[in-house]
Amino acid sequence: MEYDLADKVTYQEIKAILLKCQQQDVVNCYSLEVFNEAKTVLINEKLTEKTVQLLDEDDYVLQQVTSKKRVDADREVEFSDRQLAVIKAMEKVLEHCHREGIKLIGYSDELVAYPANCENVEQASEFCMEINTSHTYKGA
Repeated sequence: MEYDLADKVTYQEIKAILLKCQQQDVVNCYSLEVFNEAKTVLINEKLTEKTVQLLDEDDYVLQQVTSKKRVDADREVEFSDRQLAVIKAMEKVLEHCHREGIKLIGYSDELVAYPANCENVEQASEFCMEINTSHTYKGA
């Protein structure tokens, strides 16, 4: 079943509609403000298995969100939002390594750092420092 939210809908009205929705139901919003308010309701009320979508005047879906329990989201093959944030943070750390003259190299199942000013990697071995990867790095 589909539910359409009016432009002047209140938080409580959105909550009531979302609470009566079944897993296969969809709640349609026609303004960004109502769509954002519906997402706020999903988060604040910890509602799961609910789908809210923002439609344009021709009923094309512009944005869609489906709330899930974290354990269900973590089982998906795609990266979660939290995992993507960690990857971005790791990329920033690697940028800092580059700026500070640190290079990384993988040996079997070890990741080691060495000074970038060492021109020959074999000579750099005396300066290498093994990185504690907390079991997240696996060499090829």
